[in-house]
Amino acid sequence: MSEQRQGWTREQMAERCAFDIPNGSYVNLGIGIPELVADYVPEGRELIYHTENGLLGMGPSPAEGEGDPELINAGKKKVTLNPGAAFFHHADSFAMIRGGHIDVCVLGALQVAQNGDLANWSTGAPGAIPSVGGAMDLVAGVRTIYVITQHTTKDGTPKLVESCTFPLTGVGVVKRIYTDLAVVDAVGGHFQLVELSPGVDFDYVRERTAAPLLPIVQGD
Repeated sequence: MSEQRQGWTREQMAERCAFDIPNGSYVNLGIGIPELVADYVPEGRELIYHTENGLLGMGPSPAEGEGDPELINAGKKKVTLNPGAAFFHHADSFAMIRGGHIDVCVLGALQVAQNGDLANWSTGAPGAIPSVGGAMDLVAGVRTIYVITQHTTKDGTPKLVESCTFPLTGVGVVKRIYTDLAVVDAVGGHFQLVELSPGVDFDYVRERTAAPLLPIVQGD
């Protein structure tokens, strides 16, 4: 594989994802890099962030050392409130999810298959500690599923694959993946490159994707 400097940071991945979320959307954020999306609302838009633990109208993370330790998101990170924010029971939060009232969900991933299958709760290895959370409900009830993840694991194993080898969270649910290297759609049973991160070329991404990757579609 060719050597090349990586592109987006975790924060830039989150900002790039936020750019694609339509104005007025109700958005649930998964644990990890997806939590950072709450720090970015594109100018001129209102995004209403939801957490499974019972909050609608979550604002960005407080400054280091500030914030209320009892005001947290589902990942137990301190958050702030936007004007008009509301608290409610955990069961009501999942009723919103299961009832189809959330427009967009942003999740992390262990693997994403070219047909949109998602594996993000367990490697299936003996003794592995599973992390189910609300992911199964989210991928079944939310209208649009985005994924933010590093393009490969720390040892270079691709996370974008032909088919998932880990236990599935959902079948054919992922619409778009945001990685440190690129933005990729899972469409028509294959991966379609949408955008390359700065300083990264197509061959570099293709070498690190364990499934066919179609190049960016040029305009007419």
